[in-house]
Amino acid sequence: MGSNNQQVKDLVIVGGGPAGLTAAIYAQRSLLDAVTLEQEAFGGQTILTSEIDNYPGLPHTDGYTLSEAMRSQAVDLGAEVRMEQVTGISHSGEDGIFSLRTPDGEIAAKSVILAGGATPRRAGFDGEEKFASHGVSYCATCDGMFYRGKRVYVVGGGNSAAEEALFLTRFANEVILIVRKDHLRAQAAVAQELEENEKVTVRYLTSIVSLEGGELPTTITFRNNETGETTVETYEEGSFGVFVFVGRVPASQLVSGLVELDPSGYILTDERMATRTPGLFAAGDVRKTPLRQIVTAAADGAVAANSAAAYLGRPVEG
Repeated sequence: MGSNNQQVKDLVIVGGGPAGLTAAIYAQRSLLDAVTLEQEAFGGQTILTSEIDNYPGLPHTDGYTLSEAMRSQAVDLGAEVRMEQVTGISHSGEDGIFSLRTPDGEIAAKSVILAGGATPRRAGFDGEEKFASHGVSYCATCDGMFYRGKRVYVVGGGNSAAEEALFLTRFANEVILIVRKDHLRAQAAVAQELEENEKVTVRYLTSIVSLEGGELPTTITFRNNETGETTVETYEEGSFGVFVFVGRVPASQLVSGLVELDPSGYILTDERMATRTPGLFAAGDVRKTPLRQIVTAAADGAVAANSAAAYLGRPVEG
């Protein structure tokens, strides 16, 4: 074991989004010797959200502001948070200790909360990987500004796709929503906004087959999912982009052998956020849940930390 083997942490929280940071706050309140590890940016996917209007008590905020407030609150309470990637998690059946592998060595812990969230799912058309970040994007907030006055295609038919399409109308002259089924799965209010926005066109029963071009895409091929007919559109290089919002892939691979997963890879937990491995909890977007919002992720984190404290025989919130 690496340099951290002298000390066994009470709790390691993997992921620094709303679930992980809330867990860090509650772990501190239970006086646990805990550390929260985040591999990219504290706040997770939340930090990419330009407008948040549904987090109670903080109307009209944005993802960065909310994420930084959560991180600062945890640190001010004495929580240890640091940038570090966890590359593997194993569990000893003999002493119940978890070993978390990182580039700097290994960390031993009596309990673990996995709060790594989920990453964007690929649509699967030819050229998607080639043009990723060069014509294909998975974040309207990050890249929308690069398509000011241009045409954008948005792939997906759910709430995320619909909301991101509406956001992109601030920049693009034309937003075409590509929906593989004959209907939207978005909430009625969001769907109505799309219909009323003159910049938005919806193409139902349509999929993107391929993107082609040089450094940036110039040719996009579509398939009619009802007839199988394909059509090709060609544009000047740099005049259009594709935004993909077809769901997320949960970051559950670190513990795939220690938990039960649903068919989509989300971790199954009980109401206490406990998995089938004693001492291992999951919170936020990585677990199977009926709603994936910032407020529900934060609630998951609070429950998970409380459950970890109870598992360790420490004080819990009443």
